[in-house]
Amino acid sequence: MIRRETVEKRLGELRRRMEEKGIEVALFWDPDNEFYLSGFRAISYSRPIVYIVYKDKTQYILPELEKDHAKQSRAADEWLIYHEIASHAGKELDYWQLLQRVLKSLPKSSVLGVEIDIIPASVYGRLVSEGFCVRDIGQEVMEMRAIKDEEEIRWLRHAGRLSDLAMEASFANVRPGMSELEFDSYGDQRLLQVASEYYPNMIIGYEDWTCSGVQRSAMPHLHSSTRKFEKNDVVVHSRQVWINNYRAENERTFLIGTPTETQKTCLALAIKAQQTAMEMVKPGVRAKDVDLAAFRIFEEAGYGRYVQHRTGHGLGLTEHEEPYLRFDNNLVLKEGMCYTIEPGIYVPGVGGFRHSDTVIVTKDGYESLTNYPRSLEKMIHQR
Repeated sequence: MIRRETVEKRLGELRRRMEEKGIEVALFWDPDNEFYLSGFRAISYSRPIVYIVYKDKTQYILPELEKDHAKQSRAADEWLIYHEIASHAGKELDYWQLLQRVLKSLPKSSVLGVEIDIIPASVYGRLVSEGFCVRDIGQEVMEMRAIKDEEEIRWLRHAGRLSDLAMEASFANVRPGMSELEFDSYGDQRLLQVASEYYPNMIIGYEDWTCSGVQRSAMPHLHSSTRKFEKNDVVVHSRQVWINNYRAENERTFLIGTPTETQKTCLALAIKAQQTAMEMVKPGVRAKDVDLAAFRIFEEAGYGRYVQHRTGHGLGLTEHEEPYLRFDNNLVLKEGMCYTIEPGIYVPGVGGFRHSDTVIVTKDGYESLTNYPRSLEKMIHQR
């Protein structure tokens, strides 16, 4: 849940931006934007849910099966409910019927704000064909979400600490012969134990994966499998934890047994690139400059051709959002922005090497929200 005073503050800022763009009514389909602006997140979005913001009130259009959960949240001034069972024939049976009712209450010349990248194409076409002027409001909300407030930062810190605890539990049990899934499970169990004890009545979730061996670790994204760790494996472990919908990311590459000199060199470069990028972080620095600082470490060592992705991405309500730390992003970093720093290289026949940590931009630098050990020495497990 989000405190009502926080929601009202965000709505006030949204309405200010709406006025600047000449938008009279804003309609939202994106679940994360809806939660950010109202404090309500449905259990399922298998059916359309629309959040509508006027100058003086808010509405939700949602299916009957989400009604009780939604109304408990007190997230809107008005609720428009649609139905899908025969006994309710004669009532609205489709969300478009309710949306049509809303639109008919507005002058045809009204300026509507929508999320251009999210709104169903069929709905956009209808709005335009009925004479409404449609403008994007999604970018405005993304800019708002990019700067985390104190309440958001508090939840992000909790998520970071929980991910560290889970990481610690998995690493305490690493050994040759265990499967990737088994390695994950130690952290999962620890996370759920701590969360249940210290965070009563909270929504907590997690996602993790582990890829081991020269071939699997050299692919940046994979799911955990039943493959068993072997002596001299390179292993990449990734974990995200979210609490009250705010998430932190934590990733470590480690070596089992006796790594080759090339493997140690590659991991040392990944660690150096990450540290170099972290030291760049402060308000006023461009996102592209952080990415370039990390890339130079690899390039100067002759490994630039093995870089496959940007240095980092924003985190918050979603696992990927602004700011994106990539070569062409001129976005200027500001206090309160939250993102990962995860430069990596993927060398055929050698393995993949990447640490990822979640950081917040502070007044004069950064705060790392994930702090599991990063050093090369700590990442070599000779068991």
